[in-house]
Amino acid sequence: MSSRRAPWITLGVVVTLGAAVLAVWFARPSGSSTAEPSSTPSSSAPSPSASHSRTPTPTPSADPWAGWTLEQQVGQVFMVGVSVSDPLAVSTDAIADDHVGNLFLQGRTTAGADAVRALVDSFTALVGPSSTHSAPLLVATDQEGGKVQVLRGPGFSTIPSALDQASLGASALRSRAETWGAELASVGVNLDLAPVMDLVDGDPAANPPVGALDRSYGFTANSVTTHANAFSAGLSSAGVGVSIKHFPGLGRVTANTDDTAGVTDDVTTRDDASVDVFRSGIAADPLSVMVSTAIYSRIDPDNPAAFSSTVVTGMLRGDLGYDGLIITDDLSGAEQVASYAPGDRAVRALSAGVDLVLVSKEPKVAHEMVAAVVDRARSDPSFAALVRTAAQRVLVAKGEWPPSS
Repeated sequence: MSSRRAPWITLGVVVTLGAAVLAVWFARPSGSSTAEPSSTPSSSAPSPSASHSRTPTPTPSADPWAGWTLEQQVGQVFMVGVSVSDPLAVSTDAIADDHVGNLFLQGRTTAGADAVRALVDSFTALVGPSSTHSAPLLVATDQEGGKVQVLRGPGFSTIPSALDQASLGASALRSRAETWGAELASVGVNLDLAPVMDLVDGDPAANPPVGALDRSYGFTANSVTTHANAFSAGLSSAGVGVSIKHFPGLGRVTANTDDTAGVTDDVTTRDDASVDVFRSGIAADPLSVMVSTAIYSRIDPDNPAAFSSTVVTGMLRGDLGYDGLIITDDLSGAEQVASYAPGDRAVRALSAGVDLVLVSKEPKVAHEMVAAVVDRARSDPSFAALVRTAAQRVLVAKGEWPPSS
């Protein structure tokens, strides 16, 4: 494990949550609801270390969790969404009272960097001994480009789609991605849930979540790996981590898990070439890997991938040897998982080996999810151990392990 810790710069002004005027700073234009530059680093968020994939080290003789409540440990394995167009619509209780340790900026805004910086600061100001045990937040967003770019306006570049990015040379793309990463770092975002590494090997128009939205870095394994890895390298060099997605691939599904239930890939196998694309992405050392909620009938026909120990532990950890942070696709508002109770979604994902549960579209269910995980951990020591391991990986990704007492 890397011994380097994230750099910090003290905020000059702490922005409090009483600033209700934040809501009017943001405007959501019409468009997809999916998910010039400043080089000033984030003042309140950790920067990912140069090497991200790290297996949690054995617990030392002195308990590193001393002083942490179970609720604070559980909070580290959740990431709650806040709408950039209506930030006050989401209660701050998720961080202040439920101890959630990570934030996702969702929706669309054209308000620009200053407004986003103020929004992020208002949430990072909640970090303290009683909320997150003073562990900083991972602050994430979807800044892919094209139709999936959450943050726009003054201070943010207009990022081309992944398909257009694939027309650039790798070095040129890396250079431009470093600029895009610096823009994110300047507003306190330290994790981009990108790039998409799904291999679309059929008609792009028949693949709603990726191909039809030009989210694919071309249509060959070489094009995807070359350009997605260049994007990742650029962001990482700017101090922003990436999350390659959506393992084990959404390039063959014919519906979008966000708005459709029963989405199933009946082609992909455990040793498929489309899975091997992620092996290349993992070799590039991303901060995290996102697991999809589609069902893969030739891998595990009974469970969405995010709930499948075969996919998460068997394939991602075992076959591909990935030892870093694993995050789910959204488990709060996706139709694909709507038939499961919110608390059950979180418990199933963590039981499968996931480290971080994304609660983005409908963040109000975070309380129910956190409560279910706390209750299960209290009654099941083996599950509690899984939660601690997941929380440890989150803190490793933040450069905060072992945690301060």
